Amino acid sequence: MVEKVKIRIKDREYAITGSDDKEQMLKVAAYVDQRLREISDSQRGLTDDKTAILTALDIAGDYFQLTKEKEVLLTEINKRTQRLIQDVNMVLK
Repeated sequence: MVEKVKIRIKDREYAITGSDDKEQMLKVAAYVDQRLREISDSQRGLTDDKTAILTALDIAGDYFQLTKEKEVLLTEINKRTQRLIQDVNMVLK
């Protein structure tokens, strides 16, 4: 189901649509707004475009770091699962 939601980022209102529920879209918008404001406050004098690009790069960097950490955790879980299966098989023999 596609939802239409009004969000506010950097004191500007946008009407967006998405397949996520309204709360999720509002949460994402609040996160983006927060990150934009942090970058804007720490890098005074940047144009809105540069602030948006730096924010997008920062958020993308976080995403890729989390993806990498998830892969490491999944690999560890798979290794431990295989060891447990081997241990159970040894006991059952």
